[in-house]
Amino acid sequence: MSSESDLTLKSVQEYYGKVLSTSKDLKTSACTASGRPHPAVQKIIKNIPAEVRERFYGCGAPLPLGIEGLRVLDLGSGSGRDCYAAAALVGENGTVTGIDMTAEQLKVAREHAARYCTETLGYAKPNMQFIEGYIERLEDAGVKAESFDIAISNCVVNLSPDKPAVLKQVYRALAPGGEFYFSDVYCDRRLPKSVQQDEVLWGECIAGALYVNDFLRHARAAGFTDPRVLTSSPIDIVDPALRAITGEAKFFSITYRLFKLPGLLETLCEDYGQGVIYQGTIAGSESAYVLDAGHTFEKGRLALVCGNSAAMVGEDGRSWLAKHFRVIGDRATHFGEFPCHKPPAPAAAAPAAAPAAACAPGNGCC
Repeated sequence: MSSESDLTLKSVQEYYGKVLSTSKDLKTSACTASGRPHPAVQKIIKNIPAEVRERFYGCGAPLPLGIEGLRVLDLGSGSGRDCYAAAALVGENGTVTGIDMTAEQLKVAREHAARYCTETLGYAKPNMQFIEGYIERLEDAGVKAESFDIAISNCVVNLSPDKPAVLKQVYRALAPGGEFYFSDVYCDRRLPKSVQQDEVLWGECIAGALYVNDFLRHARAAGFTDPRVLTSSPIDIVDPALRAITGEAKFFSITYRLFKLPGLLETLCEDYGQGVIYQGTIAGSESAYVLDAGHTFEKGRLALVCGNSAAMVGEDGRSWLAKHFRVIGDRATHFGEFPCHKPPAPAAAAPAAAPAAACAPGNGCC
């Protein structure tokens, strides 16, 4: 990394390791702009050690249900709250690995891990571990290629000075059929240097916020062909001095789903006459499953979908979701572009300038 990137990382380490004591010390809602997690996840969080919860700084709830037995990697795991929750969700046969560069946060995460797994969850042995390293260099931290089924991250990628490297590293770490399911901060424009160089705004997850169109370009370049938006909400900058620096720029907390399905995903929605049926087998989502903001699949009800959506829920059995869906049809016959409807996205729900991922909100299939 460049010397400028190293300085950025050191600034972030200082802010999260020494400046902040709890989430009450934050000056914007960026790191706490999370919507309420699923009730099943809320129940799990209540049993996580208090110190771990109090040192949590997140902008979403990137914890997918239905991940029993899977291998989960948490980028920038911090105090470990999401790892602790994931450890319960994957069960005793799954594994969770958190990676963070901040010694103070890792100390908190590691201190309670063994007791939480064996006493609170009742496992024979801990199923989670925490490693020190940089999310831009997962390979250097010992993360092997294709060794995880799910990667999660909570308001961390924006803190990286090399976001394209992060996305490429995650793609490398995921097994085919895996997914990067994460929440982060985005902006409706490219931020000027005056904002990018403000240390407090870096620590508050604002200065590093990517222009949403640039994020989509980076994601596709890394191999994630069809980024899907799950949720989006505006971020408030409550400190007057910081608001004066950011000007009219608008910031959003967005949860994205990026699937690694090489050879199956296309840049546009294509029609192959396929349909999918959700089996209702994911605990906590028995009656319906939300794939993204444009797709909610009711149990037992046939839904016509584009090829990309069919791939994401299990075409050819590649996706981690495959066991929960029945996919009808194949790609033997192409019927042209899938007839996506395109209602305008509410200004408060997503950046007005956000481009269309193939089936993104505002461009959702069916």
